[in-house]
Amino acid sequence: MQPFKTLTAVAAPLPMVNVDTDMIIPKLFLRTIKRTGLGKHLFSEMRYEQNGAEKPGFVLNREPYRHAQILIADENFGCGSSREHAPWALNDFGIRCVIAPSFADIFHGNSFKNGMCPVVLPKDQVQQLMQRATDYPEQPITVDLEKQEVRAGNLVFPFTIDEFRRHCLLNGLDDIGLTLQHEGDISSYEADLKKSQPWQFV
Repeated sequence: MQPFKTLTAVAAPLPMVNVDTDMIIPKLFLRTIKRTGLGKHLFSEMRYEQNGAEKPGFVLNREPYRHAQILIADENFGCGSSREHAPWALNDFGIRCVIAPSFADIFHGNSFKNGMCPVVLPKDQVQQLMQRATDYPEQPITVDLEKQEVRAGNLVFPFTIDEFRRHCLLNGLDDIGLTLQHEGDISSYEADLKKSQPWQFV
């Protein structure tokens, strides 16, 4: 998993509450277990007309937001079903951080497991960042996980993340990566088991 330390990037404002996972990646596109290829379907029903043409009014279809790596959203982002395809689609599009006043619990947890940084800030601070991203779209926003702060011009907003999850993001450790940190102990245990219970390995 790619480490997340400091991200300075274009931020796209999405001033919508209760953005659910079916809006993020409609159920039509859940027929894969691959983490790649879903970015083109992100927010599909909001991004595209029925004939496949882009809707020019949707934020991610406009410059420079179509290159955004940060999404600024409103309350209860990621609600709905628990599909892990939602963070997969965001990641595949290029979004590595979502800033919002609150997240649905399962989406919040899935984000960390997929190398995304969900940042919770008070609603008034989120609104200030959203306004700045709207007024100055070319000016990037910085999300600094090491210092745990968001910086945008003269705005500096601190945030907190569970220390274990922060450690995993900073070091690019998903569940498999955490397990492989104990590879030596696992190999030693397996070797001892082969000696003491060889019939299990016939």
